[in-house]
Amino acid sequence: MNSLVQALPGRSDTLLAELETIYKDLHQHPELSMQEVRTAKVAADYIEALGFEVTREVGITGVVGVLRNGEGPTVMLRADMDALPMAENTGLPYASTVKSKDEDGVEVDVAHSCGHDMHVTWLMGASRVLAEHRDAWKGTAMVVFQPGEEIGRGASSMVDDWDAERFPKPDIILGQHVMVGSSGTVGYRPGVILSAGDSLKIRLFGRGSHGSQPQTSIDPVIMAASTTLRLQTIVSREISPMDNAVLTIGSLQAGTKENIIPDEATLKLNVRTFDEDVREYMLASIKRICCAESDASNAERPPEFTTLSQYPLTENDAAATHQVSDAFKAQFGDKAYEAAPASASEDFSVFGRTWNVPYVFWFVGGTDPGIYAQAKAAKQVNKIPSNHSPKFAPVIHPTLETGLHAMLTATSAWLGPSPQA
Repeated sequence: MNSLVQALPGRSDTLLAELETIYKDLHQHPELSMQEVRTAKVAADYIEALGFEVTREVGITGVVGVLRNGEGPTVMLRADMDALPMAENTGLPYASTVKSKDEDGVEVDVAHSCGHDMHVTWLMGASRVLAEHRDAWKGTAMVVFQPGEEIGRGASSMVDDWDAERFPKPDIILGQHVMVGSSGTVGYRPGVILSAGDSLKIRLFGRGSHGSQPQTSIDPVIMAASTTLRLQTIVSREISPMDNAVLTIGSLQAGTKENIIPDEATLKLNVRTFDEDVREYMLASIKRICCAESDASNAERPPEFTTLSQYPLTENDAAATHQVSDAFKAQFGDKAYEAAPASASEDFSVFGRTWNVPYVFWFVGGTDPGIYAQAKAAKQVNKIPSNHSPKFAPVIHPTLETGLHAMLTATSAWLGPSPQA
């Protein structure tokens, strides 16, 4: 067991009790992307009291904390802070009942249905252990609380607002995410671990008319329906079965009344890919098909394409992942395993890609071990409420401890122990 994890108190100790309280508080007070004012203040005040050099409002609401502890590598630890515009349906006594206005001024329910409240809590706990046990490590720890992951803008906004003179350049960037999986386990993977994600809004333009006189219209509803069906053939007929890809049309909106042919229809779609060439091909195919269907309908205007969000591949550095996985195996034994790539997407890699710094991202199981084992035995793991489900709720223990152990274990692979330890 590494020295930083040895410094972590047991489950009944003051630190974990404190962190459980923090977690429940954050869970009850979720904030939408780029609006994480309260969450950022909670995190910033906490690490500032521990002795970190703290900079607030980096990339709107981001927080950067730096703790220098002699000569050695610089390790950056990152946690995302934002919640989702959805209602929670977990039945927990600390469930969110928050409503807030989104970027369009529409009031929405808000819930931490992706687990970012757990991520923030983990990083706050790791910050305290690092600050209170400097004899166990040597170097510089930089903790980053990032906004806006759910809309793919938070990492970029922080990078664009980065103070290169004040903040040291990291030698390694580390991050983790709570996922469906037996709580107490940690899943790592060299290379691609998360897919690239692209979300588009496509406006298809027709010509409106009375429903009884379709010959005077160019019907965008028919155009949208044909486009929707044809887009599904990209994965089924144009992408090799050896390449993983997903195309989902989550929204098709047109018209207001049954006897009015509208002027336009709007599609919103999401693409997930695990290879850059496949990604580029799919995006080009989407435009080709939309334009072709528009032409086939004799539309007077070509489609309009708007990028809603863009996430690069999360592709772990092989050598750095090997260093982390060796530490995980020593710490967790057979509860550390090599995970399969997930079709979820993250903007975590923006930091490493922008600065040309190696990064490692891994998964922490958040499902009650008994429930997970039962579901696995029945081959019904897909029925467990996953991230972004209104019923998603990580079991606090041992998820809280495991995430702390994982973050400190990975950090120790670079920073510790110090010569004095």
